[in-house]
Amino acid sequence: MTKTTTEDGRRPRTLTRRTILASLAASLVPPSLQVLSLESIAATKPRPLVGAIRWDAWYSPGSAPTRAVENSLSPEKYRWRTPFFAKGPEHNSGAVSFPAVTQEEMDKEIGQAVFAGLDYWAFVAYGSNHPMSKALYQFRASAITNRLRYCLFTELDRWGSRAKPTALPQEHIGLMADKNYLRVLGDRPLYYLGFIAPAAVERNWQGVAGLREQIEGFRNSAAKAGLANPYIVLAGDQNFLIREAKNIGGDAIGSYALTVGNGRGSFAKLAEIAEHGWDQLRNSHLPVVPTVMTGWDRRPRIERPVPWETKQRPGEGIGNFFSAPTKKELTDHLTRALDWIAARAPGEQAPAVLIYAWNENDEGGWLLPTWPCQTERLDALHQVLKKTPVPSRKPELC
Repeated sequence: MTKTTTEDGRRPRTLTRRTILASLAASLVPPSLQVLSLESIAATKPRPLVGAIRWDAWYSPGSAPTRAVENSLSPEKYRWRTPFFAKGPEHNSGAVSFPAVTQEEMDKEIGQAVFAGLDYWAFVAYGSNHPMSKALYQFRASAITNRLRYCLFTELDRWGSRAKPTALPQEHIGLMADKNYLRVLGDRPLYYLGFIAPAAVERNWQGVAGLREQIEGFRNSAAKAGLANPYIVLAGDQNFLIREAKNIGGDAIGSYALTVGNGRGSFAKLAEIAEHGWDQLRNSHLPVVPTVMTGWDRRPRIERPVPWETKQRPGEGIGNFFSAPTKKELTDHLTRALDWIAARAPGEQAPAVLIYAWNENDEGGWLLPTWPCQTERLDALHQVLKKTPVPSRKPELC
């Protein structure tokens, strides 16, 4: 059967009731809105939520974590990396110190994150009485806490074991009731469960099935508390989770940081490693929350090891680090993460991006201003997330 065509080769358009109504509707739309380019359609699509990890060793003077980071960043050559609130970087000798967190200090950090365009902080989560939790509870007490959302990133070991579970998961369910706790995909609280290692899963949970049972219990407890089903992102041993994340019962897969233990070189090389990691994690057949790196340079901890890194020997691996990013390298890496999610099929798109990190200054990844008030990394994020140039007169950030 032959097709009837017009002289220019196109098939004639049959006028039906539907096409007449469509034409009439189009005539009522202002001409400026009748044609939308693919670019303008894409620009209106909401981007994934972008957050940064908070590792809060800096805020509890006299505690083991705070003493450790004071020690690691005290050498003069590392003082440029200290958070803006440090005491002592202006001197050429003596030690760096970090004062107790105050409400004024926390409110400044909230303002910094909002300026950068961050949607949330992912607090590395400990118990309420732990010195690493002081910043979280100061954040929750702020009068401007509603300007920024938050979620939790929890080490699996802090859940205890199948035989002896801790109370921490229940405490975290209580925090999920906060009005500004981050919710995604229909009111589901976002929860990162990380540092998952196969040996620990076998030892503490009697294998994948035991951990899945615990996660199901966590979801049931959240439901009993009146919460929507938590959206759980699993992170840890990459090869293990690629195989097992779906069986464990995760909703998505991600990473705390993406690097290699003996890696070294330019920031471009580090970004390449991270972006390859996003592609590898897709083999889990779950949505992937891509982790954007802001650096990886552990030399302060290598020279002066911290107590929780028991295998580190002073000076061992001192050459294994990546250069700090330029503003352009950071903006390009973050832009590629947003584009990477947008390129996934709708059912494969995670609702969030995670940045390593807000304040891992002695490990090499940070966004918050460094002493006395260096804000280049906040400026870089502002350009991507706010989509506006950095104002010539910025708000006072430090």
